[in-house]
Amino acid sequence: MKKWFVMILMSVLVMSTISVALADDNGKGNKYGHDKNKHKKDFKLGVEVLLDEEKQLIEGKNVGLITNPTGVDQELTSIVDRLHNDPDVNLTALYGPEHGVRGSAQAGEYVEYYTDEQTGLPVYSLYGETRKPSPEMLEGIDVLLFDIQDVGTRFYTYIYTMAYAMEAAEENNIKFVVLDRPNPLGGEAVEGPVLNDEYSSFVGKYEIPLRHGMTVGELAKLFNNEFGIGADLTVVEMKNWDRDMYYDDTPLEWVLPSPNMPTLDTALVYPGAALIEGTNVSEGRGTTKPFELIGAPFINSTELASELNRLELPGVDFRAASYTPSFSKHAGKLTHGVQIHVTDKEEFKPVMTGLHLVKTIHDLYPADFEFRAEYSNGISFFDYLVGNGWIRDAIKEGQSVEEMQEKWEEDLDDFKEVREDYLVY
Repeated sequence: MKKWFVMILMSVLVMSTISVALADDNGKGNKYGHDKNKHKKDFKLGVEVLLDEEKQLIEGKNVGLITNPTGVDQELTSIVDRLHNDPDVNLTALYGPEHGVRGSAQAGEYVEYYTDEQTGLPVYSLYGETRKPSPEMLEGIDVLLFDIQDVGTRFYTYIYTMAYAMEAAEENNIKFVVLDRPNPLGGEAVEGPVLNDEYSSFVGKYEIPLRHGMTVGELAKLFNNEFGIGADLTVVEMKNWDRDMYYDDTPLEWVLPSPNMPTLDTALVYPGAALIEGTNVSEGRGTTKPFELIGAPFINSTELASELNRLELPGVDFRAASYTPSFSKHAGKLTHGVQIHVTDKEEFKPVMTGLHLVKTIHDLYPADFEFRAEYSNGISFFDYLVGNGWIRDAIKEGQSVEEMQEKWEEDLDDFKEVREDYLVY
């Protein structure tokens, strides 16, 4: 009897140990040692902190709002509607970035001035004749709010809409408030070449790397101080977001930041895969997997997938794929290439992967592959995306991606030091 009792007791202890281990494995980031489920429960966006705890920033003031469909709370209620229906807030005007306030415009499409159907408020385009709000657009505004989800990549234009609006706010003596949101790619990894200021454009205005590892609020602080904007800036911080958290570690639903950013997987590959936009190869626009599908009619998909998989790049596999884009490059043509499958997002290096993609296609199909034509200033769109002119030359000259990385590493280390002063999480 005693023997059976001891055996049962030992079984219970073993099962308890397994249960605790499983709970620890499922409830915590093993690698980081904190309880991510607890953070999910207590998580608050900047907009929620503003309305629940820091409403004095906007109470009794005329408020202008820069936003798009990502400007929602955790219940997916639009900040436009929350502010418009709040008796303590006088929401006066809306301002839309690329793709517009309601997100209905495609990439590069001009968005005109119009009246928002749901609120009757004027909507001014910040992606049309001007990318910086004019004094007329800001007339009567006391506080300008910015609430847009970024995707953690230098050439995503919303962060420069923010920067231009900060400049306008400073010039017109208006307070500027950023409602912070997570960096979907986490806030730890920083990767890629730092922009050379000679290649400044709306897809890269400031000297930051391709993957910057910062939230929009942190970027606002950096832009404001390091690049001389000098706005009266307040960042309403999130609660319980940690730097090691990717978007799927938060309780947030994914709302498309733009028409060709449908999922977190898209955002993961974007810092490198979008470099394909600077070439005659399709980046998957016109498919359900933009930036995950890469190809051209002249590519042998099996050959390309095999060559890329041979590189054994961390956290990623390539599958031979064919598709027919409905619009953009090679529209209506059968296109061959690969689908990028991220197998480990923490190991995955999107910028290195993207450069390997460009280089491998260049090397395999030299008679067909082309970088997009140079503008009159000798700069190609690829140069604007990557942030310099030498990487395009290095690819043409046969340099390895590792050699390129060595060349940009010193500037990247310098950026990391500056970046430390602006991290708030």
